[in-house]
Amino acid sequence: MMETAKKTNGLIDTVFSWSFDDVINKNLYKDKVKEIPDTFLSTYHYLNSFIYPLLEETRADLYSNMTDSLFNAPACEVLGLKVSKDFKLPKDFYYTIRLKTTREGGGGSKQVYEPEVGDLIAFSDVRPKRIEDLNRPKTSYLIAVVQGRGDDDDDDYDDWFPILSSKPITFQKKDGGKGMEGDKLFVVYLTSLTTNIRLWKSLNMDLESPNLKMIKTVWGIDWNDDRNCAFCTQEETEGTILLNARAAIHSFGLDDSQETTVLSCVKARQCVHRNTVKLIWGPPGTGKTRTAASLLYALFNMHCRTLTCAPTNNAVIGVAKQLMELVTGSLHYHSYGLGDIVVFGNGERMKIEDHEDLWDVFLDYRVRGLARCLSPVVGWQVGLVQMISLLEEPEGSYHKYLLFESIKEKNEESSDEEQEPGSSAGELNKDLKINKHWKKFIIQSLKWKKKKKMKEESPQPCHSGKTRIWTFEEFVLNKYKSLADRLEFCMTTLYTHLPTSYIPLEVAKNMVRALEVFRTLGALLKTVSTETKHIDALRATKSECVATLQLLQGSFWLPNFFEKNQIRSFCLKNAVLIFSTASSSSKVYTEETPIEVVVIDEAAQLKECESTIPLQLPGLRHAMLFGDEKQLTAMVQSKICEKANFGRSLFERLAKLGKKKHLLNIQYRMHPSICLFPNRKFYEEKIMNGPNVTNLSYEKRFLKGTMFGPYSFINISKGKEELDHKYSFKNMAEASAVAEIIAMLYREFLVSKQRARVGCISPYKAQVSAIQKQIGKKYSSDVGSEFSVNVRSVDGFQGGEVDVIILSTVRSNGMGMVGFLSNLQRTNVALTRARQ
Repeated sequence: MMETAKKTNGLIDTVFSWSFDDVINKNLYKDKVKEIPDTFLSTYHYLNSFIYPLLEETRADLYSNMTDSLFNAPACEVLGLKVSKDFKLPKDFYYTIRLKTTREGGGGSKQVYEPEVGDLIAFSDVRPKRIEDLNRPKTSYLIAVVQGRGDDDDDDYDDWFPILSSKPITFQKKDGGKGMEGDKLFVVYLTSLTTNIRLWKSLNMDLESPNLKMIKTVWGIDWNDDRNCAFCTQEETEGTILLNARAAIHSFGLDDSQETTVLSCVKARQCVHRNTVKLIWGPPGTGKTRTAASLLYALFNMHCRTLTCAPTNNAVIGVAKQLMELVTGSLHYHSYGLGDIVVFGNGERMKIEDHEDLWDVFLDYRVRGLARCLSPVVGWQVGLVQMISLLEEPEGSYHKYLLFESIKEKNEESSDEEQEPGSSAGELNKDLKINKHWKKFIIQSLKWKKKKKMKEESPQPCHSGKTRIWTFEEFVLNKYKSLADRLEFCMTTLYTHLPTSYIPLEVAKNMVRALEVFRTLGALLKTVSTETKHIDALRATKSECVATLQLLQGSFWLPNFFEKNQIRSFCLKNAVLIFSTASSSSKVYTEETPIEVVVIDEAAQLKECESTIPLQLPGLRHAMLFGDEKQLTAMVQSKICEKANFGRSLFERLAKLGKKKHLLNIQYRMHPSICLFPNRKFYEEKIMNGPNVTNLSYEKRFLKGTMFGPYSFINISKGKEELDHKYSFKNMAEASAVAEIIAMLYREFLVSKQRARVGCISPYKAQVSAIQKQIGKKYSSDVGSEFSVNVRSVDGFQGGEVDVIILSTVRSNGMGMVGFLSNLQRTNVALTRARQ
């Protein structure tokens, strides 16, 4: 069956082959999923080890969503269905469907479904609320994958979506909006297959592909990269570049372990004779993300094309923000240079609107801005020509304006059949008394007194209904402001968003100078009408502006395309630093500009099979993995996959095999009393406390009383553990105690005004829900506020830190049956989130 699975066209074919009974069968792949070994015999053995676990995990995730989330899943009615031109028997069942996108009812409580590429959807003749609704007699188990998106011009509120169906869809719509027998048809979102499809492609890569060099490096156990390369001379590896890197990061205040780690990675990058893998071990609070950002800054200065990825959008945002703090503080000229950095992904999922410091490097914003600059109608080039023309010959520009208004007026008159004979644009032009150049403009401006504030946006219609024609002076001022605003946008966008390989620094400097001249000239144009002493300054500034703009003409090359997809590709191909999730890194595959280094943050939370996506980037030579295998690994739905080590990371496996790890050994987060037990239990007392946490001023008391020290154990003697309907434990007495402690903290905050960020965590989802119900919406969850409270599971708090942690353990019994403690990684996370 292994060969059969590999010969199919992809993961979608396998998912479509499952019957309803297959999906709910927890033992479907029980005999096929084998434990993923620590070592492998070949590249084929390595990649194949993940195939059946991936299939089983896909099935388990689908089943989980069908049983637990279907009631609240996004769904909507199908308004139209038609066969696509790509439809072909026996299995290419391509259709396009039109969905009802308006909310039903006035309350708007139901979640409207907005399909995305890769979504797995199910069809049903009723609005599905339970798993049985997906396998009804009239529409037996029928699923499809969304292939793309397209708009129907005939109806603004209905969109057509191309889909690939698992079976032929017999349902047809009549003009009345109902099916052939009066039925309705619904679609419901089940899960997204996007990441798993990318994984499938990565695991089924051609074994002869040159992009498997790093894969061959990680499945082997020859760790020669830990030693100096025999072919690299000392001068090559420890020369000027390494000295420059040391100087660049020295100002960041890194400790010895952090600085040594960064320089070791930079030194490894210098070697061109072998592929290397570095493990950077960052226990809680040791500045792992800061160290990663410092390494990226060094690589940025070396112009080393690097991809940085992580398991989640939050992790990607975290390291990108740290890098931007370093870069923006060192830019030599405004935002010039940011075009070499790109963050890409789903802006909504990334919540990019909340991260203003990343807007200048976020790909979607960059593409929109550059598309406007490259426009042949309102873009950079046409704006430049028009501004030079306006400044050199304003009367010519005014002439064209009057001609345009005349033609427009005559067209309006012609439509009313009231055109006067003998009147023409040519005759009108003869009667025009055009002011001569800027000298004439200045003289006329001195006579022009405005009694009301001029509305600069557009000519205003007069009471007769016709548009009032601007005077020459009004035209010059309005046209100048319009063009100056447009060129200011274009210049700022170009020197910010174009890669430095396309726009030299001197060009950026000239653009900044042009913007300064624009502001000066604009002010002079407004004041010259009242003060003749500014006339000479106006002439000089106008001449300087023209000279600067002419200097910019043809001074650099702009890409000759306007499609957003072309601009996206251009930005990705020419960036030095790229940030994305590990899954989305497949979009960076290109032979033209290969990636040299990949940096994986939170690498211990990334399934090993997921790391195969970025590790197959063309040209890749070095991988730097930042993580801590002593903390939680990736979540796995299937119990079978969990036993097979499917959630294990590449970082953990290599560490288990004895691969050298660069330890970051100073923690800057936890009060020493909090750090004491985790350091002994999980890190063999290798972690030292930073000077900040050992300082007496670091200790804060948020509640009065000796029991509320840095570490407190509170016995809830009357607590009782109980199971909820989903078989998760809760303890209502503990939930009440947690709510009371939070109330005490808040009352103390109102008196002391001492900022406090509180986290409530529990290993059990039922207890998280119980605590949330107890506290309601009394407190802000915004960590930026002076007092905030966040309630999450232990897994949901990994990577987070707050001032105070309240841990609700829920269970305590004489038999020692406290399940979550058996997972040392989860216990470690729970005990290392608090600062004070």
